[in-house]
Amino acid sequence: MDIQSFFNIAGGVALFLYGIKLMSEALQFIAGDKMRQLIGTLTKTPLRGIFVGILVTVLIQSSTGTTVMTVSFVNTGLLNLNQAIGIIMGANIGTTVTAQIIAFKIEAFALPLIALGVVMSIFAKKKMITYLSSGIVGLGLLFMGMQTMGNATHVISQHRDLLLMLSQNPLTGVLAGMILTILIQSSAATIGLTMAIASQGLIGLDAAVPIILGDNLGTTLTAVVVAMGATRPAKQAATAHVLFNLIGTIIFLLAFPFYKQIILWSSPDIGRQIANAHTIFNVLNTIIFFPFVSLLAKLISTLIPLRPEDKPEDVMYLDPNLISISSASAVEAVKDELLHMGRIIHKMFDLTRTTFFEYDASKSEERRKKFDNYEDSINKITRAISEYASEIWQRGVSDEVSTVLGCYVNASLDLERIGDRVENLMERSDVMDKNYLSEEAVGEFRDMFETTNLAIDTSMSSIEKEDASQAWQVIRDIEKKIDGQERKYRKKHIDRLNRGECDPEKGVNFITLLSNLERIGDHSNNIAGYTLDILALNKKA
Repeated sequence: MDIQSFFNIAGGVALFLYGIKLMSEALQFIAGDKMRQLIGTLTKTPLRGIFVGILVTVLIQSSTGTTVMTVSFVNTGLLNLNQAIGIIMGANIGTTVTAQIIAFKIEAFALPLIALGVVMSIFAKKKMITYLSSGIVGLGLLFMGMQTMGNATHVISQHRDLLLMLSQNPLTGVLAGMILTILIQSSAATIGLTMAIASQGLIGLDAAVPIILGDNLGTTLTAVVVAMGATRPAKQAATAHVLFNLIGTIIFLLAFPFYKQIILWSSPDIGRQIANAHTIFNVLNTIIFFPFVSLLAKLISTLIPLRPEDKPEDVMYLDPNLISISSASAVEAVKDELLHMGRIIHKMFDLTRTTFFEYDASKSEERRKKFDNYEDSINKITRAISEYASEIWQRGVSDEVSTVLGCYVNASLDLERIGDRVENLMERSDVMDKNYLSEEAVGEFRDMFETTNLAIDTSMSSIEKEDASQAWQVIRDIEKKIDGQERKYRKKHIDRLNRGECDPEKGVNFITLLSNLERIGDHSNNIAGYTLDILALNKKA
């Protein structure tokens, strides 16, 4: 192969990949916050996982990306293995859409599409139009890449021995497809190149179909690499992807004559036949395997059993891989991390309740150590969320997604301040020792403590479920009740101090306790407000 032909093929692949990238970014932007909500439904049944896997893959234009996302979600405990297998099946089907698009052979429209997209971007005044124009340019570049690859593949005809080997030995074709996909890191590009070669009459279905089967094996490698440094559940998900495609490839190789006949019936055009071969394999493979999802999960669980020591770190959900794959999935990870923070705050509150109302000086040090660990985790997660969000913003996201991300970051800051206020309560827990407070004061503190706890739980539930009724419950009812309790109990305690019913020196700390609870109510109110901001955005969209 001369150097010019090599550059033409390489350039064609590069144009093809960049076109897919532009299309992916445009689709994700146009989908906006709906993309984030779609990803948020991943933790459902395997059947729903298939449909979500298809849609997400179409939007991000990468089955590998969807699979890496799935591995990440399994790694952090958001998905179980059965659900992950469903999404992987859907991703395999979703990736066939690109092949069907490029099989239309509208290369002649490549330059007009690029011209249209550029003109639209020049005169665009709205971001939506800008991204739409970018997607049109991407589609044009995709077809230009196909055309460039096709014009340069004539040099492959000089290697008749290789072409003959691919035609006579399906295993060689599978290996070639797998290696090519691993090198290019794009199953769509491998299929595009195969279609370009076949369209030149250099190979037939006997050689092209095994390459497509190998392409499906090669696309599993990225998820395997990502899972290497992850938990065993993530390794299970990556293994499921490999086994699903490997067993499917073996089945279709054994049934190759029948498989080939279906492809021949599907279309007289070789390019469309190759696209259909890819679609038929992934759809039929999913239909074959779906009834055995649980069985496959059990097999993988036997091969890679879980260990008790597989426990998450302080920061559970902020996987850097998600940022490069899909900003929307990364934003959803921030939400999951925020909810994780909320659960830790709940534990801090439970420990504080125990410390105050089941006071035991002998256990103070042990409880304090446990509390400090929680507090340390909250601080680590808050910093991690801010840094992770900054990386997302640097990549560029739609206004809608950016607003949602900002709400999550602000909510994490409010949670951190709640943690600080709870820490202030713990530091004054000795007020319960030696009867510094009257029974009436203790009862009032307990009453306000539980109201504040309700405010936190309800506000976090509102942001998790995006529930306006819960958000308004915090803003209109609970927070106002906390303010009223703080004023009422402060006044009553001052009266008790004046009457000498509470210790004058230590009892004054009761006022500080009430003040901290009131501030926690304010921060809970802020979090509920972020929920309403997100819902207003969804309604607008």
